[in-house]
Amino acid sequence: MTEDHEFTFTLTEAEREQAGAVAGALAEVEPRLVDDQSWLDACRGMSEELPERLRRRLRAFRHDPRADGMLLVRNLPTAPALVPTPTVQESVERAATPAAGTIALVSSQLGEVIAYRDEKSGALVQNVVPVAGREEQQSNAGSVPLELHVENAFHPYRPDMVALLCLRPDHDGGAGLRVASVRRAVALLPHDVRKVLGEERFRTEVPPSFGGPGGQAPPHPVLYGDFDDPDVRVDFHATHPEDEQAAEAMTVLRAALDTVTRAVYLRPGDLAIVDNRVTLHGRTHFTPRYDGEDRWLHRTFIHLDHRKSRALRADNGQVLS
Repeated sequence: MTEDHEFTFTLTEAEREQAGAVAGALAEVEPRLVDDQSWLDACRGMSEELPERLRRRLRAFRHDPRADGMLLVRNLPTAPALVPTPTVQESVERAATPAAGTIALVSSQLGEVIAYRDEKSGALVQNVVPVAGREEQQSNAGSVPLELHVENAFHPYRPDMVALLCLRPDHDGGAGLRVASVRRAVALLPHDVRKVLGEERFRTEVPPSFGGPGGQAPPHPVLYGDFDDPDVRVDFHATHPEDEQAAEAMTVLRAALDTVTRAVYLRPGDLAIVDNRVTLHGRTHFTPRYDGEDRWLHRTFIHLDHRKSRALRADNGQVLS
């Protein structure tokens, strides 16, 4: 895995200052709470004040995520001085900080920022930080290698895009964001394997926080949509084949994805946007120290079609129940 620059967009210093001014002004909008609807309305409007070149690139990515299904925006503003990295489980950002404003502004240019009531209490801007005692978890609180997955692969209204803003890297700089695009992998799959992956012969476990594992998850295909340019729905930790042929197809898919996997090492001010429909993501191993200087990312989920989840969102809000 090597770092690649084909999907990278870097702001100039003038553009960084412009984005920082917008994020700073948004942080002062009353009631200075990220999850407040009036603050979100202001965020949506103020996102039009982001640098024009950035807005054009985001619109182009929304239209076509290209072969990698990822956009890396570099040199965004975060904060002049960071507080210690949070260390608690389910850490979120409720206060409207400039960094929270930055990721919310960019996300709003792509679509609607959404969350899930059963995940991190429905907070719209979430923290991805290591938590002591959770090192072995396959979750955002762990530090072992995180399996390649589509975010919330079990959910019928999973995010269309996932945004990750780096506030602070890990101490050794070895925590790589792993990305693997099915658009690159599908050419490596035999026709018969693609056919099996397109059939409802797989089930993805529902995590306990969403009501699992009591009921059995419904079967679903791993690849769907256009045969030659499919969307993907799989979590290699939680998705299970229903028969031997399906298991073999998953093994071939995993090998193809491993072949095209890239690692991106995020620096402060880097925002990785992953198209959750065509690109899986994961993480390499790193060693946290729990000293206030550990790896810290902000995360948002984005829907491109807000209407499709209306029945799950009370009062036409942003949180799916």
